[in-house]
Amino acid sequence: MKRLLGAVLAVGLIAGVVVLVQQNCCHGSGPQGGTVAVSGLIGSEKTSFFDDPQVAKAFADKQLTVRTDHAGSWQMAGLVGRGKYDFAIPAADVIGKEIPDQVTTVPVRPFYSPLVVVARQATVAALETAGLVKSSDDGRFEVFKTADYLAAVKQRKTWNDPNHPELRGQIYLSTTDPQSSASAALYLAAMAYLDNNNSVVADQGQAVKEGQALKVLMQPQGALLASSDQLMRDFLANAGHPLIWTYESEVAERAHDGTLPDDVRVLYPDITIQSDHTVVELTPAAHKLALALQDDPKLVKLEADHGFRPESDPDAFAREMGDKVVTTNHFAPNVADLKTAQAVSPSSDLLKDLITAATGGTG
Repeated sequence: MKRLLGAVLAVGLIAGVVVLVQQNCCHGSGPQGGTVAVSGLIGSEKTSFFDDPQVAKAFADKQLTVRTDHAGSWQMAGLVGRGKYDFAIPAADVIGKEIPDQVTTVPVRPFYSPLVVVARQATVAALETAGLVKSSDDGRFEVFKTADYLAAVKQRKTWNDPNHPELRGQIYLSTTDPQSSASAALYLAAMAYLDNNNSVVADQGQAVKEGQALKVLMQPQGALLASSDQLMRDFLANAGHPLIWTYESEVAERAHDGTLPDDVRVLYPDITIQSDHTVVELTPAAHKLALALQDDPKLVKLEADHGFRPESDPDAFAREMGDKVVTTNHFAPNVADLKTAQAVSPSSDLLKDLITAATGGTG
């Protein structure tokens, strides 16, 4: 009887070990290839992508479950502590370098988005009259003349076009808040590069000097919005300024969905800066997500559907947008077609000094 009871207990212990092993093998990334659950921080410009059921299914096909919270790019560094998140995806590589506890030295950049100027066709016509817009050499898209714009803002030029009485006051671009949002931070970085004789801001003295010189870009704007999504929504509702600086993806996604009015135009600055959506890996589990976003054909297609430009497939954007959308809203099919000068952002510390000076501080 004792032998029988001992055998039963032994079998029970073995079964318990088997159950425990099976449970453990399905949590995280193991040699058996179980589903990996990761959580991370993203900006508002990526919300609709990560909320898309097709994206969730594509992740599931790669044995990934992804949960996200939203934060401004600058805010992410202060929110990732205590192991709460596996990854963060800010909208600027220079800001991503600020995020602590990274487990990789060469982060993956699965997609990016040029920063663009957005206006309605009537405003574009007024900009042409003011000498601030020209057609590209092949006539397929429109180019925003950045140096002429900066000069106009410094001279505090106003709209003065009798054919467009709806445009009043000073000419300026509306942005988000550069103290929380990457798109506006990169706006100041690009303008400082231009104002500094096409040279990167290299020290604190230059950062403060350029920031003070660029107050003219921020002062007319008044209260600033925290997110590019809200900036775009206000623009489309005619509740905001008629000329905005934002991610190309904000416009392209709506064009792809058929919700962008036909008279909205994308203007590509001749001196610009790209928004790099880099996966900052905070735990080893995040690497599987980063590689999926970079290499999986389903996810690459969906990135283009949502208006981003996948790093691994330069033609995906134009292919997914379609000829009608590209032609109607004047998108550049490929960034290589732009032939624009790329501004260089200063380091994150100097960028903060620049922003502080430009928004009213002293650096």
